Amino acid sequence: MAKRRQASRSGWLEHSARLVTVWTGSSQAFACAVGVIIGWALLGPIFHFSDTWQLVINTGTTIVTFLMVFLIQRSQNKDSLAIHLKLNEIVAVLQGASNRLINVEDLTEQEVATLHRHYQALAEIAKRDTTLTASHSIEEAQTRAARKRAR
Repeated sequence: MAKRRQASRSGWLEHSARLVTVWTGSSQAFACAVGVIIGWALLGPIFHFSDTWQLVINTGTTIVTFLMVFLIQRSQNKDSLAIHLKLNEIVAVLQGASNRLINVEDLTEQEVATLHRHYQALAEIAKRDTTLTASHSIEEAQTRAARKRAR
């Protein structure tokens, strides 16, 4: 029962966050923000540009910014995960692709740097190829390197 209640709360929070994220990225939200700023500026002379008048906009924008940081990060995390899953699917089914690249985002920075150097070397090989459609994989490069060492 407690898990169901937690899942219900989580689902509600997920749904609300998605709706707010979509709305805040809309033209209407931008127009609303501009309207608030214009309204605040027009009220300046009425409130004699007091400290309280300034505090209202400062507090409001600080709260909105604080909440938006979390919504933006949530959206980026979800998008990034979806992109990684799609790329993993492509790597997994593409003949000749290296399965070592599945979940490459989970590697350490040093491991990613090593892969980056390797692919830089493959890019140099590809630049020297006369055929634009020639493809090279990690396994192919390792096989060639082993053959060269055996000579």
